Amino acid sequence: MKTQLRAFGMFWYDFIIGDDWTVAAGVVLALLITGVVASFAVPAWWIVPAAITILLSLSLWRATRPAGAGRQPGFRCRQGLSASTRTSG
Repeated sequence: MKTQLRAFGMFWYDFIIGDDWTVAAGVVLALLITGVVASFAVPAWWIVPAAITILLSLSLWRATRPAGAGRQPGFRCRQGLSASTRTSG
């Protein structure tokens, strides 16, 4: 039972957080901001679509940058090897 609960939790973590935790955090922040703005009886329907558009654009920009453009060691390179596992020579 414990293994099944762990697998269930890991599924939801991977589904929600996935590869980019900043997108998940941005969506949660957008929902919180929408709730606060809506509590003042101000139309807030546009906040989540705008946030998702911005978050998706930033995520795609980060994912498609050239290999050496400010990436930290350990990120995947275009050849599929980790920068920390490649050997020179």
